[in-house]
Amino acid sequence: MATRWWRALGTLAQTAVVLVVVSGISFAFLKLSPGDPVALLLGSDYSREAYDQLFRQLGLDRPWTVQYLDWLARFARGDWGTSYVSRQDIFELAVQQALPVTLTLAALSLAVALAVGIPLGVLAAVRRNSWIDLAASAIAIGGNAFPSFYLGVVLIWLFSVAFNWFPAMGYVSPWDDPLTGLWHLCLPALTLGAWYVGLIATVTRASLLEVLAQPYMAAARARGEPEWRVIWVHGMRNVAMPLVTVIGLQLGGMLRGAVMTEVVFTLPGLGMMITGAVQTREYLVVQAGIMITALLFIGVNFVVDRTYTLLDPRLRKA
Repeated sequence: MATRWWRALGTLAQTAVVLVVVSGISFAFLKLSPGDPVALLLGSDYSREAYDQLFRQLGLDRPWTVQYLDWLARFARGDWGTSYVSRQDIFELAVQQALPVTLTLAALSLAVALAVGIPLGVLAAVRRNSWIDLAASAIAIGGNAFPSFYLGVVLIWLFSVAFNWFPAMGYVSPWDDPLTGLWHLCLPALTLGAWYVGLIATVTRASLLEVLAQPYMAAARARGEPEWRVIWVHGMRNVAMPLVTVIGLQLGGMLRGAVMTEVVFTLPGLGMMITGAVQTREYLVVQAGIMITALLFIGVNFVVDRTYTLLDPRLRKA
């Protein structure tokens, strides 16, 4: 019992160190980036007195270390500040408004990737060296070859402009209106999930080919079990571990890809929030977005670690 508590405390300490390092590096890069938030706020016509007053009001006259430590202390207390452009509370803007959009998009994209990639990889492994295998490999390579921003533009031109099947931009929450919300998210989810379709299909195929050569698969067939059970129960049970590993490692990339996808489809998620804040030099908003992204990375890794113990009982410890 004591060991578990020490392990939990160690995990919390590591998380805190990672967040402090990420916040410090990102804060320094933001300060070194070109652009003046005061000039952007005042516009093209302002006096030196007005500039100096706003500069002091925003706290930019203090040393960087003082600014960072003050921000870190307030951030840890839950006081994330106020956006000086929209005048919104940053916690409300980031956590209550932008984060649900990004998580919904990432979840739908992952669902698309799994729903297409796993069956595609299984078919390619079962029909090895057939035309199905070649077609699956072509789809996998094609999905990996298209950058998300380019694929998004192509899908908008094809399905929104040419055929007028889906909206080109805009967002409706699926939690408020499921049908309309999913209709608006179809193209963004397909754009973001396309790259992961190829990755998941490739990993599934390679892992399943290795599993199919194992003696216990031949033993399952010898017992008279149907082929679908041999593949989807005995085979996929052993493919799950490497598949979860790859998905966990690439979910961070999916969050990065969501930034560009949100910009292309004008979705009001973390990507759009950070992009707009960078353009207006809203350091506090950018910092909030970076910290949320770091927390999501850490949370994904934690969930993947816990999933291992569920998939493989040998990893469970008393």
